[in-house]
Amino acid sequence: MTESIVVENLTKAYRTFARRQGLLGAALDLVNRQYSRTVAVNSVSFEVGRGEIVGYIGANGAGKSTTIKMLTGILRPTSGSAVINGLVPWEQRKRHARNIGVIFGQRTQLYWDIAVIETLNLLRKIYRVSKSDYDRRLEELTSLLDLAPLLTKPTRKLSLGERMRCDFAASMIHDPPILFLDEPTIGLDVSAKFRVRDAIRHFASARGKTVLLTTHDLADIEDLCERIIIIDKGGIIFDGLIRDIKGKMGKTRRAVIDFHGQVSTYTVSHLFEGKPLELEQITPEQVGLSFEVEAIAPSDLVRTLLSRFSVKDIVLKGPDLSDIVRRIYDGKERIDA
Repeated sequence: MTESIVVENLTKAYRTFARRQGLLGAALDLVNRQYSRTVAVNSVSFEVGRGEIVGYIGANGAGKSTTIKMLTGILRPTSGSAVINGLVPWEQRKRHARNIGVIFGQRTQLYWDIAVIETLNLLRKIYRVSKSDYDRRLEELTSLLDLAPLLTKPTRKLSLGERMRCDFAASMIHDPPILFLDEPTIGLDVSAKFRVRDAIRHFASARGKTVLLTTHDLADIEDLCERIIIIDKGGIIFDGLIRDIKGKMGKTRRAVIDFHGQVSTYTVSHLFEGKPLELEQITPEQVGLSFEVEAIAPSDLVRTLLSRFSVKDIVLKGPDLSDIVRRIYDGKERIDA
């Protein structure tokens, strides 16, 4: 597989002026300024192949957006290198911009007061797309994303979900080989979310687009990606297949128990005293229970609950990426090298 994105030891550090308080502090700052150094991205290295969809995830402040801003040419790194389709993003910005499509969360690239179709027409001219290519792509995107009712509306009259679908179309109108998508399904209802996912999958598999996807909606990641990169405190802590991290760390199972009548988490916890459990009172009659299979076998858990309570239903869920990643963010799980 030919690499579309090659990143080596990419680092971004900020020098911040530490302002002292009070008049005396202000006077001291005039003659003796103090600075602190913050490393937002620390020696990050990875490769993404052509046609691959890779999830790039991390907690707020982990360094995701800073990485994406360097890869799109918005920021210049402190050190390290990145080559994307043969170009260095911050040194060849104009050529690079023609090769990428970008969605940055809630920052729209659509013009606020004019119809969506007028923005798309303008983008066609900016990117010098031929009329025939433009018409063909617009028809394809309109069909994939159900845009027909939205094209004649001004951007300011669109809902967040409608605007995100139109932003996706705007990012694809010049047919870029690489997509950087930051929260592309934010604000979408279930139907629209599936449309956007199907569009991303279509462009990656049928058209060979390379996609780097950042999102807090891990359902998007599980549906679209085989591989994820997890960044924490500026450094990569995992780069590999989702099935591998589930096999390595997916020792936690979750049970959702529906009881006949009200049962509290306190009552349930006494049945498993001394065992590592996390309990959640979902409703007065429903309890969620996360447990380690090495400490409690699922069959023993079910047997114990049935012997002590009148149970309407028990749903056991296997290794869940959302739960694994949440526990990593919370410091309850550690990825060993």
